[in-house]
Amino acid sequence: MNGDPCLLSATELRGLVATKKISPVEITRAVLARAEALQPELNCFITLCGDEAMTQALAAERKVMAGEPLGLLHGLPVTVKDIVNTGGVKTTFGAVPYKDNVPAEDAVAVAKLRAEGAILIGKTTTPEFGSKCLTDSPLFGRTRNAWSAERSSGGSSGGAAVAVASGIAPLAIATDGGGSTRIPAACNGVVGLKQSNGVIAHSQALDAFGNQTYVTPTTRTVADTALMMQAMAGEDSCDPWSIGVPVPDFIGTAAPRGDLRGQRILFCESPPGRPVSSDVAASFKASLDRLAGLGAELEEFSGEGFDIEPIWRAINHTVWRTRFAKLVAEHGDVLSEAFVKQVALATNVSGVAYQEAMFARTALFRRVQSLLARGHLLAMPTITRTALPIDQDLFGTIEIDGKHFDSVRPHWFPWTMPFNMTGHPAISLPCGFGRDGLPIGLQLVGRFRADAELLRVSALFEASHDLLSRRPG
Repeated sequence: MNGDPCLLSATELRGLVATKKISPVEITRAVLARAEALQPELNCFITLCGDEAMTQALAAERKVMAGEPLGLLHGLPVTVKDIVNTGGVKTTFGAVPYKDNVPAEDAVAVAKLRAEGAILIGKTTTPEFGSKCLTDSPLFGRTRNAWSAERSSGGSSGGAAVAVASGIAPLAIATDGGGSTRIPAACNGVVGLKQSNGVIAHSQALDAFGNQTYVTPTTRTVADTALMMQAMAGEDSCDPWSIGVPVPDFIGTAAPRGDLRGQRILFCESPPGRPVSSDVAASFKASLDRLAGLGAELEEFSGEGFDIEPIWRAINHTVWRTRFAKLVAEHGDVLSEAFVKQVALATNVSGVAYQEAMFARTALFRRVQSLLARGHLLAMPTITRTALPIDQDLFGTIEIDGKHFDSVRPHWFPWTMPFNMTGHPAISLPCGFGRDGLPIGLQLVGRFRADAELLRVSALFEASHDLLSRRPG
């Protein structure tokens, strides 16, 4: 094969490997070289696994040449966010106290990818324990946006999105506890899916029953997301919500066939009081026009009742206090100021207040269910403006079209957290660029466990524009 393997999708590489037009060794060598060249500028890896990856690539090449059966991802490079366990490879959680932590075994999602032949090339950056929407930590510094060194990568899966956007590897395992896959996907112009609850088993969730965090795929194309979903989905005894959930034909269903006639899409630009930049508003309108052009019927819905900050605080602050209060007390001097402050600000929620928040979470699920009984999907901007400045303070103000607002979380990504709580599938898709040249994301939300259909609609939307032809410099 002539050309740079780093410019091809995983789906394209898969076909070339199967037909012996490219070797897993060629692919792995190319992506490792690109990672080493771009890492000093982007800073999207905590660990690179060069020697191990080349050993795996040689073994993968031997299987191809011997004519042995190949897995879905045979010989394809993948990165894993450094909050997801990888057996024998450091998993630091982005935190200095865990800088030498080496898990004994893979997380279930990682094991599934490896079983299908994927080759781990490195662990991507995360803020400490994936705790914020910016990717920086005392352990590694700051991860820069793939399109601009002056902008943040978003977070908390910033390293995963940057590695994909910059062509280092086509497949990345991320995580999403409140938008941590979709926010950096929107910032870096890639595809970030938070699947339905239970579709991909989560073996590291400490509260499996109340869990609202997800191990997720990040890719450049919808077809590659479907490929990862095909490999990662399936029940496992570690996750009660995964048991009995069937695995559909993600790859076949996600092909961009047909149109959206007969589909009703409910849309809302923002919840009341949450401003959206003019660039994002214009891209959102253009996206709705494209969906209508595909045959979809559009209907606006009210954003009333979607300001879930009080619910999120009650639930998440309880988790933070339980998980991290002892860690901060013992290691506060080597943790970031922002992380220590987050834990310190986590209020001591009473058992009654926590249960009230869980009741409200159920009511939110039923509200989304009622909307999706009227329509097949929901549409909204993923984030309210393009990527924030590289030195953004989590506790500082956020600027939107020259105006400053006092809290980053509810003003930048008001639409991501609700669907972690309800469990519905939500995907961020590239949909345009701002005046600053940075990507803008569209979020589509599907019916509960209708992930394959959400990918089909996403593939049709992706095929309706030529944004994939644009790449970071």
